[in-house]
Amino acid sequence: MANISQEFIQFAIERKVLVFGEFRTKAGRISPYFFNAGLFNDGESLARLGDFYARTIISSGIVFDMLFGPAYKGIPLVASIAIALSGMGRNVPFAFNRKEAKDHGEGGLTIGAPLAGNVLIVDDVISAGTSVRESVDIIRRYNALPVGVTIALDRQERGVGEFSAVQEVHRHLGLDVISIATLNDLLNHIRKAHELQVHVPFIEAYRTSYGAPST
Repeated sequence: MANISQEFIQFAIERKVLVFGEFRTKAGRISPYFFNAGLFNDGESLARLGDFYARTIISSGIVFDMLFGPAYKGIPLVASIAIALSGMGRNVPFAFNRKEAKDHGEGGLTIGAPLAGNVLIVDDVISAGTSVRESVDIIRRYNALPVGVTIALDRQERGVGEFSAVQEVHRHLGLDVISIATLNDLLNHIRKAHELQVHVPFIEAYRTSYGAPST
């Protein structure tokens, strides 16, 4: 997993998906780094992203029958991961939701394979956990079982309370969250990169101020 995390961080930096500077978060904090998975926006980068997710999922050992991607960011993610898993010999179905239920044509709230069995939710990050909770509600509505969440980056910082959004998902929904990389992985990476070491004290200070407790 350590190699996957470091490869992914380097890839995100090269694609300028992960950048450093001063960025205001939704919570009003000034963050020394910014991660925007929406910038994996061409075929090559999306294929590589799906591969990182797929390798992380397989390495985690989680048992699942299908993938679910919450609209909208989860749609290309879930498709790319399913393709990557297929290339690794694991052919799994996937589905995603509509923002509004359709009452004509095929109808329904979801598109893709029927929700059934153990379902792994796919997202880019967990900020407030809203899309995860909505996904859990949809999956349970179809009598399927949400078994976990996989994301690209865990910022490991507190939300409105003592714990991070990722920790809250585990505490309140009982779901394990599998991340390709974490803030700790990011710090380990840039400490070894001479041209990026200047950002280390700023990120460490940010973690001191806003970091979530270790679990």
